[in-house]
Formats: sequence, structure tokens, C-alpha cells
Amino acid sequence: MISPFVKPVNALLAGYSYIYSSLTGKAVAYGMPPAIGVELTNNCNLKCPECSTGSGLMIRKKGFMDLKLFDKILSELKPYLYYVTLNFQGESMMHPRFFSFLKKSLNINTIVSTNGHFLSEENADKLVSSGLNRLIVSLDGMDQETYASYRINGELAAVMQGIKNVYEAKKKASSPLRLKIQFLVCRENEHQVQSARNFAGEMKASFRLKSMQIINTENFETRIPSGHRLSRYEKKNGEYSLKNPFPDRCARLWFNPVITWDGMVIPCCFDKDAEHIMGDINEDTFRDIWNGPKFRIFRKSILSGRYMTDICRNCTSGLRGVRY
Repeated sequence: MISPFVKPVNALLAGYSYIYSSLTGKAVAYGMPPAIGVELTNNCNLKCPECSTGSGLMIRKKGFMDLKLFDKILSELKPYLYYVTLNFQGESMMHPRFFSFLKKSLNINTIVSTNGHFLSEENADKLVSSGLNRLIVSLDGMDQETYASYRINGELAAVMQGIKNVYEAKKKASSPLRLKIQFLVCRENEHQVQSARNFAGEMKASFRLKSMQIINTENFETRIPSGHRLSRYEKKNGEYSLKNPFPDRCARLWFNPVITWDGMVIPCCFDKDAEHIMGDINEDTFRDIWNGPKFRIFRKSILSGRYMTDICRNCTSGLRGVRY
């Protein structure tokens, strides 16, 4: 039987490691990560232009995680995890065995983010009884034209009905599932923020604004919101850059790595195309990868010059002056 002190002690070790490393510049990592992101699939039904998957810019192979691989991940990490997020790139609910992953992650605070197109009445009932802790649904417009200007191939009516299905299923089952509506703010939809907030209130859901990450630089002028506090970018000398001082530290490298659908361990959720593979969990234990030379060197590079790392240049860690 695993001691109830394992998780809190491990979290303290992770916190101590991060603080010590940040203050001294020495990349140490004691314990295991208290949270992890697991990519069930990098396939998606939408073609969002500022998403690596939707835009077609992702060059890594697409596929679906095998349940046996997920078993291996949990066998090594479950005693230490406070949170597991079952998505990275792609739409997790497209996985043909999506609900099997939820069943296996019972007793861990589990989070799923979805574009909302698969929230049928049947799926909503299964979600609220699955043990899922938090469901985040993207709702990025309040009329079809505005919504589809970014969520290409998306149907607003289907998403709103899906949210209603979850609301009704929660109410019927008196479920503790936390429903959150996320609004990705851009130039086309910023005028509809309050309307979306009101809808979230009607659905007894929390509401979160999220700043848009731009990966196609030619879209800065047409995509980023006009309000200064609604954008993560600012224009200087005719060029847009992130409003981030890029401190030489990043908690994600001590608290929340990501494992792709095929078992590649990557440092964080900003490595969309798995350019910085720390190891393959099919071949090695997670502990060996977490404490291995590639991760140590990568952490050291962040502590000595974070801005020099490509995936960090669009990262929000350390960003201030934006409301969300």
C-alpha cells in the first residue's frame, strides 16, 4: 500500500528543486513531476489556423495512444500525480477508446480540454459519471460566422448544444464535475466576450479568457485583439513580440512534462512538434528519462538563457500584464 505522504512529499521535493535550481543555476530535479500532460491523439476534426495540428504545420506522425502505453505511464507515475491532463495537440474525444483512459485515471484529478463537437447526450452522461474532475470546452464566438472564422469546419450550434448536454447531465446526476468554458480571444470575437460570459453563467460553468498564440506571423495584424490587455503580443519597431521578459527559469520543467501519443517525453506543452525529445517511455522508465542527461542539459539551458530556446519564444511562463 502506498503511503498517503508520497504525493505531498514528492510535490515539496519538486518545489524545492525548482526554487533551488532557479536561485543557483544548478539544474537539479528531486522526486517526480506532480502533474503530467498525456496526448491521447494529435488528430483533430477542425482546421484552426493558429494550431500546429489544424494549420497542417505539424510534421510529426499522427496517431492514437495505445492503452497499454498509458498503463505503463500510470504504473510509474500514479503514486506521485496530483493532476493528469488528457490532451495536448488534437481532439482527445476522437480517440476510439477515450472513456477507457478516463476509467484508468480514476483517483487522479483528471482534466480534459475539448473543442466541444463530441458532447452528445450519451457522451455527456458518460463524462459526468466517469470520475473526470474538470472539462474545459472551447467556445470562441457567439454566432456561426464569428466562431468559424477561427474554428474552421466547426459548428457553433453543436458546441453550444454539447455544453447544454453536459450541464443537464451534471444537474441530473448531481455530479461534482467542474465545467469550464474557455474563450480564445482574437480580433474577430473580442466583441462577444461578455455574451460568452453570460452563457457560461447560464450553464453554471466557470469562464476563462485565453490569449491567442500566433504561429503564422503574417496573421498578427488580423488575429491579435485590439485591446492591449487582451493580447500577449506588443508591437515594437514595426515587429510583434511576446510581452514577456523571459526570466531564466520555467516551472514546467519541474512540475508538468508532456508525453505524446507515441510515448515521446517532451519538456512542456509548448513543444508542439516534439522537437525536444527527452526520451522514449517505450524504451526507458520515466524516472530514467526525468533524471537523464537530456533533461538535465535542457533544464540547464533554460536556467542560463531561456530566450535561446526556440519553443520558449512563444511561451507565456513569466508573462505579466495580460489578464489571463
